[in-house]
Amino acid sequence: MQPIAKDTAAIAAENSQSTLGLEIPQVTARAKVLGRAVYAGDIKLPGMLHGKVLRSPYPHARIIAIDTSAARALPGVKTVLTGDDAPATLWGVHHKERAVLAKGLVRYCGEEVAAVAATSEEIARDALDLIQVEYEELPAILSTTEAMDEDAPGVHPGRDNIAREIRFDRGDVDAGFAAAHLIHEATYTTHSQYPGYMEPMATVAALDPDGRLVLWTSTQAVNLVREQVAATLGLSVSRVRVVQATTGGAFGGKIVEDDNQLVAGLLALRTGSPVRLVNNRLEDFQACCASVPEHITLKMGLDRDGVIVAKQVHIIAECGAYAGLAGDVMHVSAMRSDNMYRNPNVRSQATLYYTNNPPRGAFRGFGGTQMLFALNSHLHTMAEQLGLDPVVVHKRNAVRVGETTVHGWHIGSTGFVECIDQATEAIGWAEKRNRNQKGAGVKRRGVGMAAAMHVSGNRTIGNWDGATVVVKINEDGRVFVISGECDMGQGATTMINQIVAHELDLPLSDLYAIPPDTDVAPVAVGSLASRVTMSAGNAAIVAARKARDELFALAAQRWSVETSALAIGGGAVFVVDQAEQRATVAELARLHIWRHGGGGIQVSGSWDPKTVMPDDTLFGNVAAAYSFAAQAVEVEVDTETGRVTVLDSYVADDCGKALNPIAVHGQTNGATVQAIGWALYEKLHYEAGRLSNGNFADYTMPTADAVPMLRGGFVESNDPNGPYGAKGASETAILPGAPAIANAVYDAVGVRIRDLPITPEKVLAALQAQKNEEADHA
Repeated sequence: MQPIAKDTAAIAAENSQSTLGLEIPQVTARAKVLGRAVYAGDIKLPGMLHGKVLRSPYPHARIIAIDTSAARALPGVKTVLTGDDAPATLWGVHHKERAVLAKGLVRYCGEEVAAVAATSEEIARDALDLIQVEYEELPAILSTTEAMDEDAPGVHPGRDNIAREIRFDRGDVDAGFAAAHLIHEATYTTHSQYPGYMEPMATVAALDPDGRLVLWTSTQAVNLVREQVAATLGLSVSRVRVVQATTGGAFGGKIVEDDNQLVAGLLALRTGSPVRLVNNRLEDFQACCASVPEHITLKMGLDRDGVIVAKQVHIIAECGAYAGLAGDVMHVSAMRSDNMYRNPNVRSQATLYYTNNPPRGAFRGFGGTQMLFALNSHLHTMAEQLGLDPVVVHKRNAVRVGETTVHGWHIGSTGFVECIDQATEAIGWAEKRNRNQKGAGVKRRGVGMAAAMHVSGNRTIGNWDGATVVVKINEDGRVFVISGECDMGQGATTMINQIVAHELDLPLSDLYAIPPDTDVAPVAVGSLASRVTMSAGNAAIVAARKARDELFALAAQRWSVETSALAIGGGAVFVVDQAEQRATVAELARLHIWRHGGGGIQVSGSWDPKTVMPDDTLFGNVAAAYSFAAQAVEVEVDTETGRVTVLDSYVADDCGKALNPIAVHGQTNGATVQAIGWALYEKLHYEAGRLSNGNFADYTMPTADAVPMLRGGFVESNDPNGPYGAKGASETAILPGAPAIANAVYDAVGVRIRDLPITPEKVLAALQAQKNEEADHA
């Protein structure tokens, strides 16, 4: 019997060069490990000057006078700028309230007061020392309690200290509480976390031969930077070009809330020379927006079976001296977690206050971390009071596929329950939670878990959350991919290239992604809200298929066949039933040019999710997909020192479809370490408004010996809107870490820490209070 012959298409499928679903290194990895990647701080241009910024030593002061004469006279100094030399236009995300250089008042310690450009960095630093500033120190508001005082002066004169308020009331919350079997209310406090990226903020600014301002910068959003720089420095957007240099981490801290690009651009405009402005680590601590601290009072009602029947939240948040994105962060805290569960009765009141502390803003998880610390801690407490396993309470309330949440979010996919099961089973939840030995000895062990929800995109910036990707096939058959979405280490470039390579069945090495450049790249929102895989991934599919259609149309004409008779594979287009009718992608790309009416193959693909902007009551389906995660941890608490050690951790992440499993694991592990740091170690210390630990020696981030062997997995829920089912996989995993640890500490020693970070001092104080209470009862 003759073997059945496989058709050419089947053979091509077997020999596919697609990397989707495979563990592959990032396409940018080789350049980075060989030291060839060019960061903004590496750029050197002819005649380049070095910028430095003089910052306020006071949290609140009036600028009486500035004498720059000695600095200007220093050999090598090309310019010294103060607020009088800067544009009058103020900048900011929602509130235009910040000056490029302070005018008349400084509102936080570290605010930019003057800027220098000199022929060397050393001279620029020396010039800063020669600038004489006379200040009149003013009373500073350094806490939200002070800001809330009716008699408190406004951080911004003529206004009260409220930067934003959010209020909503859905369902019948009062009736829900009236019907509840158990009601519990408690207050939780969360602190600011510095992003801790390896590369401090940096920009090189220069004028091109036509006098246009060009910036090479470390950023997550080239188009947002261009818009802000143009508006603030008085230029049209077409007179500003922004190119993303290789970016060494961002975590939300490099969206558009930093003054670095504005100062660098202003110095270049005033000197006519290229200027490089690179923050040192202390300057970066002072200038970068750390996460938003929040004071959360949470009240919840559950029935006898642990079903949530009412939830009420009151948040007091702090934005520091300028609002930036802090209001958007508070918005997420106030409402996103409502959508995890099927509770129809929710009420929220959130108020953001100005203080004279440094500005707060975007950070990985974007407000989810704060609220999910409170919510998961609260649910754990209530589950115990009901005699239920918290796992049971989470699963009973979990939102399901096809449901619409209380705020109008449509759940197209969810691995919520599966994530909980995967994480708790991996940690040995049932066995370890019920063991008898945890209450004895100096060192006691406990387990904890928590669950989380995030978005994949967020239609709240404006009524567009889409992306455009351009695919250009060169004459050698290799492909250029052009997008305005930024890669800051999370793997966006790799993901987009993988998709285009998959659709054209080309090896990944045949693709090259052009770094985001506003002169050539399509308009893009940027890397935020876990939107790039969803929006840019789908746009890449559209663009790649358009490019394939161009190849097919030419091949069909050449061989007088229908396009439906063609397939692509192995770097060639061929007729399925006639293997000899075959042409390489390179051959077709050349033929596409050199013919009557020809030209290169360059196509553009766009995708915009069918999401809905929230209305005045914040109701609307804001994201194309929603991702979920769960984490289970085991900790050891030393009852003599108060030290908490994370012994084991497992994070299960619902990423829709893992396009590159090693990248998903990498993002999960990084997020887990940041969560451990926020929960146990990291704390910005201020003394009278002045940061006292603005360096990596004193700001205690977790190192390798402070974290366990990180374990994790993912749940592939295959979202109907995602590219091949994928969803965002960079932020969700940071959300459950802190409450999982807090719950494990409670399981180990019976004390509930509601004020982050969970330091040894707080643990010992809680243990002593526990002993005192037991003695009083005895």
